[in-house]
Order: sequence, then structure tokens, then C-alpha cells
Amino acid sequence: MDLKSNHISPVLTDPAPLGKSRLGVHSSLLSYSPPGTAFPADLLLTIPRRKNAFLDDVRSSSWLDAMKSSSPPHRKITKDVNNDSAATEYDIAYRTWMVKYPSALTSFEQISNYAKGKRIALFLDYDGTLSPIVDNPDCAFMSDAMRMAVKRVAKHFPTAIISGRSHDKVYEFVGLNELYYAGSHGMDIMAPVLQSVVGDHRHGFRSTDKQGNDVNVFQPAAEFLPMIGEVLKSLEESTKDIEGSKVENNKFCVSVHYRNVDEKNWAVVAQQVHDILKNYPRLRLTHGRKVLEVRPVINWDKGKAVTFLLESLGLSNCDNVLPIYIGDDRTDEDAFKVLREGNKGYGILVSAVPKESNAYYSLRDPSEVMEFLKSLVLWRKSSAL
Repeated sequence: MDLKSNHISPVLTDPAPLGKSRLGVHSSLLSYSPPGTAFPADLLLTIPRRKNAFLDDVRSSSWLDAMKSSSPPHRKITKDVNNDSAATEYDIAYRTWMVKYPSALTSFEQISNYAKGKRIALFLDYDGTLSPIVDNPDCAFMSDAMRMAVKRVAKHFPTAIISGRSHDKVYEFVGLNELYYAGSHGMDIMAPVLQSVVGDHRHGFRSTDKQGNDVNVFQPAAEFLPMIGEVLKSLEESTKDIEGSKVENNKFCVSVHYRNVDEKNWAVVAQQVHDILKNYPRLRLTHGRKVLEVRPVINWDKGKAVTFLLESLGLSNCDNVLPIYIGDDRTDEDAFKVLREGNKGYGILVSAVPKESNAYYSLRDPSEVMEFLKSLVLWRKSSAL
């Protein structure tokens, strides 16, 4: 995704599994901005207005298709002849896909050979990468084994979590002081004070973390907080009677979860979000895995967060640095793209279904992510002997 280009639609979806059509999502923007709100021009995306209504009818639009394609159901294999056949076809499709996106575990020797003489910087998504996707987003706990794996890898490599969750929430889930954290899809970053990069960004400032260490805080969407607060309250009120829905405050973005909503009511969820968002042209909608996310329309994403963190760590524009980013979501594609351009590093997609990506390698699920992290530690220890 090129954030510098004009967007026809503010609705972005997770890449659909291969073999299924890519569905466009129609939208329009109404001219509304709260009085007194000023936004930095260099961070705003240009989204053209349309004369049509935002959505004439959610049920007849492609919103529902996008919601479904962004959230493929879990495979449930039972001992049935038809299911065995389907499973075989799936396995063939997945193995074919892995020719383009080979396993980072089976390719570990190749990765480690390339990493010789280089400093690895590790970036990790949280949900679906370090923890499984669960029905209740408040219960997306990482296992003790995963926490130990992350803790150990962070002793050897600078490691950062870049999540759609709020900075404080993802810190509570992970609970490790050895890491750097970027919440709200990279719009709320707390980084070490190793380079004077904050002085180059008017949205950054110096602060201290919970341990009293000096940190660089970067919040490029700070001006949007009042608007996000308004939308949060409106969404909480409008969806409170939709059974199974949950509105999550992630500080610089609002997540509307519909994982536990009956599919026949997904249109109701979409309509409520539409009715509120049509009044906020400076906010956009993205689709995740059974979640609608309302985010500011700014020229910032996880890819730019990776660049900022590398600068903060003093690791940018260095030939002897190998950034590795592991993630499972559409928003991680921006980071994959940054690393792919100029062969700066490796993106590793976590996915059990074939789908197009800017990543180089793949891992099937969080358990394989943990094995990869353990392999990195063992490799570093052996190479130090």
C-alpha cells in the first residue's frame, strides 16, 4: 500500500485467500471536520470526495463480502471422505503457495547464513503472531513458553512489538521490560533514546518509561485523539444492543469486533459503523480478522514505524543490519513492503491459508513463531562460541 497515493476508498481489507476474488469496497466522504481541528498537511492522505452516498445499502454493498474475505473460517477437518478430499486439495494448495513463501523454519539455514556478520533487529506483531486469535480480544494471552521465548530472543537482538492494540494494552499482555513497544499500528511508539530522531519529528517528545528510563515517544496522530474519543463513544452506544459485538479503545484507533456476532447481524454492525463514520472524512476504515478498525487518515503505518524504530536504535541505513518482521495481518504488509524494497530485511507472514503477501517467508501459526524465535537464540549462542 502506497500511503502517498490518492485513495479511492478509505476501506482497506486483509489480502483475500488465493483463489477468491478481490472485492472492492465502495465509499464516499462527506465534508465534515470538527471546529478548531488542525491536521499537519504532510501526514494527511488525500481521499477524493464522491457524489454518491457512502453506502446506499450495506447489505447490497461489498462491505459484507470484505468482512467475510478478511476473516476466513478455521479449518475443521473430520474423518469424512469429502472432508479428506477437501483437506488434500487444501494441503496441495498450501504446499504450492509455500514454494513462493517457504517456511522460515525449513529455510532457517539460508536465513542464518545471510545474517552472518549482521546485527538482527526483530519486529513482532502480537495477535495471531505471539498469541492465538481468540473469541474474546481481552483474553488474547500469550503462553508462558512464548513469553520466555520472546524474553530470551530480546537478550540477543533488539526486539519491538508493533501492534494494533494500544501501547499500554499490548505491554500488559506481554509484560516484558526488555522490549520496545509501538501501539495503535505504530501511531504510539516508545523507543530508546539512542539517536536524536525525535528532534527531526514534530510529533515526538522525550519522556520516561515505567522503569524511569529516558525514552522517545512518537505520536503522529495526537491531533486526532478528541475525534477518536467522539467516535469511540458513538460506536459504544450504537452497538451496545448487538449481541456479541465489542468496541475496543486502542487510543489512536477504535476496533469494532464482530467475531462473536451472528453472521446474519454483520450487516447491522457495518451499518452502525457507516452511519457514524460518514461524518468523519479524516478517519478511515480497515478490515482485520473479524474486526473493523477506525483509524486516522495519516501518512503513517507499521512500515514507517519500523523505519522510525531502526532510526531510534541507530540501525538505519546500515549494511550490516538485518531487520526481520513477523506478522499475520494486512497491516503488517506495510512493514513487509518496507523491508522488501531495497532488500533491507525479511518479512515473515504467519498464515495457515495461502494469500498474497510482500513477505519473503512464512510460518503457519504462533507455535511455529516460537520455534523460529528459539532457533534464533540457539544460532546466536552457537555463533558466539
